[in-house]
Amino acid sequence: MARQRFKTCVLGPGAILAAGVLISGCGLASGPDSDGEVTLRLSHQWPAADEGEGDFRAVLAERFAEEVGERTNGEVTIDLHPNNSLIEDPTEQYTAIREETLDMSVYPLDYAAGDVPEFSITLMPAMVRNHTQAQNWEDAEIGKRVSEIAEENGVHILTWVWNAGAIGASSDEPILTPDDVPSGSVTRAAGPKVEEMLEDVGFGLASMPSSEIYNGLQTGTLDSAITSTSSFSSYRLYEQVGAFTSPAGGNTFWFMFEPLIIGTEAYNQLTEEQQQILDEVGADLQEFAYTASEEDDERVHAEFEENGVNVAEMSDSDFEEWHEESQPAWEGFADEVEGGQELIELAENVPAE
Repeated sequence: MARQRFKTCVLGPGAILAAGVLISGCGLASGPDSDGEVTLRLSHQWPAADEGEGDFRAVLAERFAEEVGERTNGEVTIDLHPNNSLIEDPTEQYTAIREETLDMSVYPLDYAAGDVPEFSITLMPAMVRNHTQAQNWEDAEIGKRVSEIAEENGVHILTWVWNAGAIGASSDEPILTPDDVPSGSVTRAAGPKVEEMLEDVGFGLASMPSSEIYNGLQTGTLDSAITSTSSFSSYRLYEQVGAFTSPAGGNTFWFMFEPLIIGTEAYNQLTEEQQQILDEVGADLQEFAYTASEEDDERVHAEFEENGVNVAEMSDSDFEEWHEESQPAWEGFADEVEGGQELIELAENVPAE
């Protein structure tokens, strides 16, 4: 009987909580057994892919798991845990990887900025404005430094994933510039430096995972939300917003790096051949990750228009206003983080065209 190449695990009522991680019958992360076979657990926060369709980040994880199973002839099995089904708080996935209760994730590195402050360079407000600039990071010096910092802190990057951000407002008026922020307005965003800029322009902040934004808008806890375009679609936020500031025009102040990663401890348990296969599969999926993210901007833009939402795009001059407002956050990063100024300078050198 052929070995199942990957599994999507759904936790039942028998799951228990250990070290902040839900453990079920899917089994703990494990090194090679006596036959050289290994099971890796991959967690992420987005709804599960449905036969290759859905949130591209979930599709990426599914394709990766399937390809690894095939290329290793079943020696490496990857258990998929989508939709916060393994770890209720998605920000805790980095801790779980470091504690070796999780092996892999499609994970926004800035979520771990509390442990690794340098990771905030990957979600610095108005640092990356479009997909071209985001993709240029991989081969630029800043990309090499981010990879080094990740390795030094226990994670190995397999596929670079960037996601543009949008702004959804409960009113019909889009937020295009800092002057458009309504007085007393409460928003949700990700990233400590992004939040710092948003507070400076007059937003109140509410903290919650992206999966709770729908309820926050529905109940009036939020007046607006800032998250990835993919999440705006996956969580059906067009049902709760009247206006949508789309990045499809080529400008956004919110660009998040959320790569496919594996813990270095888990990676080092693999044979050299298995490591090579994981790296090759990750590289082969790179073009899909970049293209799917770009296509999502256009798809979600159209989806929101079709659902009667007032969709607008930032102009270059709109972006420059956000860029100006972002400077105190940049300066704070440079002052507070060891090597922060160097990272900012390297990031500023990445072309946007």
